[in-house]
Amino acid sequence: MHLGSVGSFCLRLFVLLAVLHAVPPANALPPADLGPAPRSANGRFENTIGEIGHGSLGIRFGFFGRRIAGSFRSRPGAPARIENDGAFLRENAGHSLPTVTWIGHATLLVQLDHVTFLTDPIWNDSPSPVSFMGPRRFVAPGLTLDELPAIDFILISHNHYDHLDLETLSALARRNPDARFLVPLGNAALLRKNGIDTVEEFDWGQATQQGEVSIYCLPSQHWSKRGISDDLASLWSSWAVVGPERSFFFAGDTGYFDGFARIGAALGPFDLTAVPIGAYEPVEMMKSAHMNPEEAVRASVDLLAKKTVGIHFGTFDLSDEPLDEPPRRFLEAAAASILEPGAAFLLKVGETQPF
Repeated sequence: MHLGSVGSFCLRLFVLLAVLHAVPPANALPPADLGPAPRSANGRFENTIGEIGHGSLGIRFGFFGRRIAGSFRSRPGAPARIENDGAFLRENAGHSLPTVTWIGHATLLVQLDHVTFLTDPIWNDSPSPVSFMGPRRFVAPGLTLDELPAIDFILISHNHYDHLDLETLSALARRNPDARFLVPLGNAALLRKNGIDTVEEFDWGQATQQGEVSIYCLPSQHWSKRGISDDLASLWSSWAVVGPERSFFFAGDTGYFDGFARIGAALGPFDLTAVPIGAYEPVEMMKSAHMNPEEAVRASVDLLAKKTVGIHFGTFDLSDEPLDEPPRRFLEAAAASILEPGAAFLLKVGETQPF
């Protein structure tokens, strides 16, 4: 073979390998042991550490009593909200300047590499099967449903009412008939029962493709329950969206665990991670399933985050800590960590920021 031909061949091989590395094939496993999710002898899902605690009966009864009482009172310290009519986001959908917009709670609108997607969307006033007795919403969603750009896919982390809101999902499906709803194992039937047919479910370690990006269903440390006897019958997860230009990790709802380091080693560094920083008191009840702000920073470090945004605080009356405590502690912990200055940030409800 002529030396010029060898050089040309090597160049083509290099380009091909670079493309394959940048965009993993559909259904590819991440290069680490990140699945499948463990199950108990009765077929229910488990965390990697086994059973997690939820506090004593006395702790739980008191907690739920305070949530019911919260339906009739306000609390100081809720996040600020700014006006956003969605015009920039609708225009940007085809150009894909990487952006993140906080709708509230764990709901983010993310645009990267020519895809637009939502995480755990909830536009409802209360995350409860009985709305008039459920935790109240302190801050209206950052955009209305009508102001959203076209949505390519929706990521659901688990089936708790503040993360899987059927009324919102049904409205999104009507507005976006081609949008894909990506859920952990055991959750698809609930969506199909409510008229959402474009739903796909995944085990930990499984992946799919949307345009140029790969979407990974990944471990988290949490639990599932929606009815009387369906504890742990469906899976919970985190998600990663990895494109040729940007990568994003959504922690969902989770306690701190060693899976963050394994995910970071497999798929990091991430251009942006979204980590929950609220719902950590009472500690006896929340410790295993929710992170406090310091643990959220530690998780971001484990994930090799270039930037990290705190979510899952202040929007609903879901826990006992002061509403304005999680963001303050998150920024203080980040400043004391090895994260780059300014890498950890917060958004106002409705705020859009490039990344």
